[in-house]
Amino acid sequence: MYNSFLSVVCVLQQPQEVRKLPAYLQQLHEQLRRNFSDYEFILVNNLPGMEVASEIEPLPDELKHNIYMLNLSRTTNKNHAILAGLDRSNGDYTLIFEFDFAEQPELAVRLFEASREQNCDIVYLRAKQRQVGIGFRPFYQLFYAIMRRYSSLQVDELAHNTRIISRRALNSLLRLRENLRYMKAIYSIVGYPTTFLETDAPLNSREEEPFTERFRTSLMAITSFTTFLRSLLLWIFLFSLVFLLGVIVNALKVKFTGVDLFGSTGEPFSGWTFLVVLIAVFFATTCLNLYIMSIYLSNIYNEIKQRPLYIIESIKRF
Repeated sequence: MYNSFLSVVCVLQQPQEVRKLPAYLQQLHEQLRRNFSDYEFILVNNLPGMEVASEIEPLPDELKHNIYMLNLSRTTNKNHAILAGLDRSNGDYTLIFEFDFAEQPELAVRLFEASREQNCDIVYLRAKQRQVGIGFRPFYQLFYAIMRRYSSLQVDELAHNTRIISRRALNSLLRLRENLRYMKAIYSIVGYPTTFLETDAPLNSREEEPFTERFRTSLMAITSFTTFLRSLLLWIFLFSLVFLLGVIVNALKVKFTGVDLFGSTGEPFSGWTFLVVLIAVFFATTCLNLYIMSIYLSNIYNEIKQRPLYIIESIKRF
């Protein structure tokens, strides 16, 4: 038995999860009772109006005394619901355990042992593949390509939410009080030694979650954790300069030779050259202004988020 206090955070996000809750708790209880000196369950009810207490009442008192339930006043983003549970975690280690692994309660102990044996503060479950409809595959591939190319964060696209976090890593994570939360990126910002256990369970996209919600989450992650849009504006500005040069050369060539760059002949109207050049200059100037504004907005955005400039992992005295 390990002399450690383990907090288990579980988010109730779907009605069918409430029905699975008793079996989920009993199976985990048996594993934790045999392997840990102390433990607690932090249930986050993200289903306002859904009766959950009636599912817990028939359970043994030995188990119920370890349950702490948070009833949210309104349905919120799952990442925010997870944060509500993490805020109230008291354990030496905190385990976020999904219902997808309810039939494998031994994974809770395996994650803890991997953390201790490999001296890692965060250990997560990693799928071998993602199960997603063909129509959504390009969407996910594009999203993670942008995250890899335009951020310095190490975001694992096959990571499950199920993971164990040490107390010191959790304390650092809770310092990042961002309203727009993408947990995979926040785990990467926190740092600390991290590893994973591979599982055969595929990473399933939530079919009940509408595409618009997934799109908003992706857009939030891209704008909050990458420089993609600022880089995109830079490329638009550079393209506008090339466009400006091409338009000026073409307009002057037509004016003096009557033949454009593509070899077509034409007679320009009076003032046509000046008008075309003027429009091209204004287009390039507008793109330059947008790029400059994006730099200022990006700097302001990074300042108001107040992310810690550094996180001390440990202090050693000699």
